[in-house]
Amino acid sequence: MANRDMYGIEIQHEALNKYRYIRGTDPSVVEQKAAAQMRTWDEMWEKRQEVEQKKREREAAMLDKEEKKRLAVERTNEALTAIESIENTLHYTLTIDDAIDWNILLDKSDYPEKMPEKPEVVNPPPEPKESDKKYNPKLGFFDKISSKSKAKKIESAHKLFDVDHSFWVKEKESAEQRYKELTEEYKRELQEWQSSKDKFKKNQEEKNNKMLKRKQEYLDKEPDAISDYCEMVLSYSQYPDQFPQEYDLEYNAETKLLVVDYSLPAKEHLPSTKTVKYVISRDDFTETKLSEAALNKLYDSLLYQIALRSIHELYEADVLHVIDSIVFNGWVNSVDKSTGQEVNACILSVQASKDELLAINLEKVDPKSCFKKLKGIGSSKLHGLSPVAPIIQIDRRDTRFVSPYDVVDSVDVRTNLAAMDWQDFENLIREIFEKEFTSTGGEVKVTQASRDGGVDAIAFDPDPIRGGKIVIQAKRYTNVVGVSAVRDLYGTVVNEGATKGVLVTTADYGTDAYAFAKGKPLTLLNGNNLLHLLEKHGHKAKIDLKEAKKILAEQDD
Repeated sequence: MANRDMYGIEIQHEALNKYRYIRGTDPSVVEQKAAAQMRTWDEMWEKRQEVEQKKREREAAMLDKEEKKRLAVERTNEALTAIESIENTLHYTLTIDDAIDWNILLDKSDYPEKMPEKPEVVNPPPEPKESDKKYNPKLGFFDKISSKSKAKKIESAHKLFDVDHSFWVKEKESAEQRYKELTEEYKRELQEWQSSKDKFKKNQEEKNNKMLKRKQEYLDKEPDAISDYCEMVLSYSQYPDQFPQEYDLEYNAETKLLVVDYSLPAKEHLPSTKTVKYVISRDDFTETKLSEAALNKLYDSLLYQIALRSIHELYEADVLHVIDSIVFNGWVNSVDKSTGQEVNACILSVQASKDELLAINLEKVDPKSCFKKLKGIGSSKLHGLSPVAPIIQIDRRDTRFVSPYDVVDSVDVRTNLAAMDWQDFENLIREIFEKEFTSTGGEVKVTQASRDGGVDAIAFDPDPIRGGKIVIQAKRYTNVVGVSAVRDLYGTVVNEGATKGVLVTTADYGTDAYAFAKGKPLTLLNGNNLLHLLEKHGHKAKIDLKEAKKILAEQDD
């Protein structure tokens, strides 16, 4: 695979226990693909929540034994439907068009923030008038004969009006001021909202334009865009939520060959319930499970179907006819019962040309027989998880490889590894790992020296379980190695299509570095680990960071 700058995003959906590492050469396109995947996962989660809610409502509504019997029948039907969907994994894809509609990846969402609402005019109470009844003095008989009493009441009414009118004026001015303030605030909010909306739309347009550009690159048959397109085809293939649906692709434009490394589901991901019955005497439900033999048969059939289905989907979606042959390597994560360690093994591998597949009526085939007809490789009992060598091996041709030279024999207890020449140090690491892998038939090659923190050596381990391509980086450091170096290694592992990455340093790693490496195919070896590895192969040396800092500082001077 050609070397190119890659950008990657890790996305996960904790509720669904889904994880994917999406990569590509254009950050915006990768982000768009990641957003599309998250939307798909969110929709899956919402549907699952709806189903669970209906179940809860249904169970809460059970009032009598007859209702519980009906519920048992419903649950049995659901279990049989789940098993049937596994049995029809291949047939399902034959009913749909697998070609990608690029519009799916375009962001057509509306700006999410609600437009500010214009403030309503706050009207004060009606203006009081002297003619109002409230301000007409109530004159009695005595007031009519006493001008003084009458004048007093008239004056009192005038004062009441003056007080009320003065209060109304202040209330009116306050309402006007409040409305003015609200209007000014509304204008500011509207301006900010419009500015934010314009920015959102501009960013949306830029992303969509890049996606359309990616589409054009695909139409122009650019290899990277073809790989992206094939990844999308596999990502939009509908499987049960618990299936991993993780994969890695390598496309060769010259030979029109596509190699797919696909993570297959483990047997425990399959539905195992066959029937559900309500036992009146215990007022409880009991489940009947598939026998182990039936579950094994169902699992084997599923894996054959996934292989054939994936190849069919990729060919059907190949509207440009840029793929002539596909190699599908199926990998399963499992626990080695002899060691208790988790292993990732390739358990089936098949290659099919487009002509071969088009000549097959997938609607009527027996998946296992079809797989064998295509000369697929795999144990007769896939559920045994017996590893096989993929049909297409890792390409070892790499122009970066250079002739190594021996260093380890010149190392002794006086050699401070942290102060070694950096090129000598890289070759030392290559020699030590070569000794590690030689016993199993592996080999280690050193790459061109560049001091850029890239790939320093690549190991090829033929072991069918733990083997593959292993990226090795050597860091002759005198300070703690931070998380950035580990992130770079992980990116390199993904870019190289490697199965594992090893980072070796003369110093140690920070807690953030160890935290990032956890759960990833990365091994971090510090100075103590390196000395132990040397001693394991009959060599001794030392690591004195203080002395090394002094020596290196003098060399810089």
